[in-house]
Amino acid sequence: MTRRVYLDHNASTPVHPEVVAEMLPYFGESFGNPSSVHGFGRAAREGVDTARERIARFLHVVPDEIVFTSGGTESDNLGVKGLALARGRGHIITSQIEHHAVLRTAQALHGQGFEVTYLPVDQYGMVDPDDVRRAIRPDTLAITIMHANSEVGTVQPVAAIGSIARDHDLVFHVDAVQTFGKIPIDVHAFGIDVMSFSSHKVYGPKGVAGLYIRRGTKMVAIQHGGEHERRRRAGTENVPGIVGFGKAVEVRAREMHAEAERVRALRDRLWEALRLRVPEVRLNGHPTERLPGTDNIVFRHVESESIVLGLDLKGVAVSAGSACTSGNIEPSYVLVAMGVPIEWAMGAVRFSLGRSNTADDIDYVVECVEPIVRKLRQALPVGAA
Repeated sequence: MTRRVYLDHNASTPVHPEVVAEMLPYFGESFGNPSSVHGFGRAAREGVDTARERIARFLHVVPDEIVFTSGGTESDNLGVKGLALARGRGHIITSQIEHHAVLRTAQALHGQGFEVTYLPVDQYGMVDPDDVRRAIRPDTLAITIMHANSEVGTVQPVAAIGSIARDHDLVFHVDAVQTFGKIPIDVHAFGIDVMSFSSHKVYGPKGVAGLYIRRGTKMVAIQHGGEHERRRRAGTENVPGIVGFGKAVEVRAREMHAEAERVRALRDRLWEALRLRVPEVRLNGHPTERLPGTDNIVFRHVESESIVLGLDLKGVAVSAGSACTSGNIEPSYVLVAMGVPIEWAMGAVRFSLGRSNTADDIDYVVECVEPIVRKLRQALPVGAA
């Protein structure tokens, strides 16, 4: 049987066994609607409340500041649209490398009369806080910047940007889908007013996510219906998913720091080995301010999809970039914004590591990559390289 190695944890993670065990009763005896007043409903409500308390404790906020949604994309939509539409008109600052959940939300708001500034990034994918300061106008209403980029893993200077937002009395939304549960987040020290985060990136189930909304932040709902989530997000709660999310966060609180150190060492082992074994490779993203488990490596004169498929035949799961942009044959908009030349950008492969990976896994992947890249380059037409 072919060995299997999963290095696509930025796309999704396997559900932790403790999470599965915690969820199971909510598919059976505790199936009630948490809005119902009878015992079945109260049992479901207790599960939702426990999850909310666990997440609030992890973030050092109060439970009422947590809103459950169906995913990171919905959290970003609610976060950015909710802030903008509550104010009616104005100007929003974001960056060119945000996830499409933010970029396309900003584009939709532009279509409704809002103005948007898309800030550039440097060669590492880093936003300059001085660019944020210079972009502020009298009618600026909000700043939305991701905490870390899903493709290259660069961690943004959100504390510095949050400080600027506070100095100018602007609300600050952060897409923390790739950092929540992976690296420490202090919403108070970072000056974050609204923050998106997701379950399935941290060994919880898919179909559930969260939005932190600081008390007193002026927001409107974008989905209308019942009284759920204090009228901030209508719709019957995904009780098993929310329960699992809460348990996943409890596990992250226990394991996050030790895992980050272990995975960071594996990440560096992978890059150093490939750098020595394979000619004409480069690392994208910041050399140090980067997610512990993310290596985005480009192989010159090789198409990334060919490497991804070649590794898949060896039982290794990686990606050519964000899972939400798979199937796109254009070079990554993130790498283009970083100024990566096209002949390099087309050969980008994202290796994202997680809790189950071992040093043996990394050594196996290195052994697989070198011959795949060599054969692909040998197959190039004369003069193409």
